[in-house]
Amino acid sequence: MSDHKVYYNYIGGEWVPARSGKTYENRNPADTRDVIGIFPDSGAEDIADAVAAAKEAYNAWRLVPAPKRGELLYRASQILQERKEQYANDMTREMGKVLAETRGDVQEAIDMGYFMAGEGRRLYGVTTPSELPNKFQMSVRQPLGVCGLITPWNFPMAIPSWKIFPALICGNTVVIKPAEDTPLSTYNFVQALVDAGVPKGVVNIVSGHGPTAGEPLVQHPDVKVISFTGSTEVGRHVSTLCAQQGKHVSLEMGGKNPMIIMDDADLDLVLAGAVWGAFGTTGQRCTATSRIIAHRSIVDELTSRIQAEAKTIQVGNGLLDGMQMGPSINEGQLSVVEKYVKIGREEGAELVLGGERLTDGDLSHGFFHQPTIFGNVKRNMRIAQEEIFGPVVSIIPVDSLEEAIDVANDVPYGLSSSIYTRNVNNAFIAMRDLYTGIVYVNAPTIGAEIHLPFGGTKGTGNGKREGGTQVLDTYSEWKSLYVDYSGGLQRAQIDNAE
Repeated sequence: MSDHKVYYNYIGGEWVPARSGKTYENRNPADTRDVIGIFPDSGAEDIADAVAAAKEAYNAWRLVPAPKRGELLYRASQILQERKEQYANDMTREMGKVLAETRGDVQEAIDMGYFMAGEGRRLYGVTTPSELPNKFQMSVRQPLGVCGLITPWNFPMAIPSWKIFPALICGNTVVIKPAEDTPLSTYNFVQALVDAGVPKGVVNIVSGHGPTAGEPLVQHPDVKVISFTGSTEVGRHVSTLCAQQGKHVSLEMGGKNPMIIMDDADLDLVLAGAVWGAFGTTGQRCTATSRIIAHRSIVDELTSRIQAEAKTIQVGNGLLDGMQMGPSINEGQLSVVEKYVKIGREEGAELVLGGERLTDGDLSHGFFHQPTIFGNVKRNMRIAQEEIFGPVVSIIPVDSLEEAIDVANDVPYGLSSSIYTRNVNNAFIAMRDLYTGIVYVNAPTIGAEIHLPFGGTKGTGNGKREGGTQVLDTYSEWKSLYVDYSGGLQRAQIDNAE
């Protein structure tokens, strides 16, 4: 282990090991012989130290003028831009997705920093006229304190940026617990903030596992806000714990995203969107296209074309030229994919393509699976209802737009959806009736931009949004201010008497 780089928690402006001395290895999912580094396996005592540091730093940070806070965020984004290629390579090694995608992940963090830096000059409140004479009133945003952030492994820099940048611009301090599978990318992000000059204690990172580090962060009484992105099961547990202390909580959880294909759709356009939406990031996106709901009159041709295109996908180590799809994140996630392939077969769906783990040559050292397509899927099958988080897509035939929308909405989740059609009326009906937080027209279910709100309905979230200016509502609360400059109550009583 001494031959591998050792990383530490960043607490109160210092890089320190876990108090217990425990560590764990971070390995490349494309080649498990490649050890990325050794990271602290932290516990409740490390979380307590980080929260204490953040709480102390909050007293000064909240008083830094918001435009000055924005300047630090802007500088951090410039540093991320300078280090983009290095950080993308690190991310591909630890997460597996191909370089083109990890570059995009870093770019999202850059964009969020620039966007939130500008909000330092636009943390708008509201002024309104009073119903009484000689009285002024307005509302302003105020920060909340220490924010606890728990982030997933699939977008290990973009999603931390969605949480850290808005929290900081509002005047809060943060403690982030990154996913145990991808700590390095979040460490790189925090390093950029440190190098930009963010004061000690304002940003703290503690690595470790959910039960031993994540749960103590959620339960710590001095943490005022929890923002969690992950599975619906864990998110509901987080919500329950937060409710016991009345904490602010933002949840971004699972998805089972539908792509509706009408009989008038441009199938060339559909083909590109369906393959990228289903198999990009190895299907490990909460916005992945996991259901293709196709009009029965074109479903056979569409299935055949998607099958042919998916056969050409180059699967392998994302650092290599020409690779289009990387591995699952770990053995456990690969096992989930294999389990659902077995379930699909048992349910009677037609296995059109794939269905097997890839073990030839160097692939035997990673967690690779074939791009997999199921055809003639019924809407109530488990593979059409449950999140798989892998390179598996189900094709469901329907007879009308109304049926397609009904099938699309008939799942426990509601994150993203799309429709391919040349009929503008159908497009507007779908935009109105699809019960998801995001709807695309003639595009796949992926590719959100940071200046619009991101989030979902039903089992996907709790109504909060990331991205856009709407995210500021998670990390601030409103204060209404009233100023009576006429002598106060006595003057009001005189006016009323008259």
